[in-house]
Amino acid sequence: MSELLKQVEATDLAVHLIRVLRQKHGPLMFHQSGGCCDGSSPMCYPRGEFMVGDSDVQLGEVDGEPFYMSRSQFEYWKHTQLLLDVVPGRGGQFSLDNPEGVRFLIRSRVFTDMEINELRIAGRI
Repeated sequence: MSELLKQVEATDLAVHLIRVLRQKHGPLMFHQSGGCCDGSSPMCYPRGEFMVGDSDVQLGEVDGEPFYMSRSQFEYWKHTQLLLDVVPGRGGQFSLDNPEGVRFLIRSRVFTDMEINELRIAGRI
């Protein structure tokens, strides 16, 4: 993936929480929930505990941890850059952030036309 244009990034607060969780649980992974039990929360799991497959797309990594979403959801979000952030509250019931008193949250922005073209040329959308 292009180092200049990332489809998912993280705030400093998110990176800090990732590092806390990684120290407690080992390597991590993220999957953007599609809206079932936990709404549309970014879910954090011990790496390999949530099975990904052909129906999932890896958008990139946040602090070295892979970030996925379902291919069908990606079709709606592919023109959008995701920013993983942290806010007070409880995370998704299966997400590792749940007991920490804070939760991961996605903020987003639509890519510019030039960025969308760059993503198309790179075969990423």
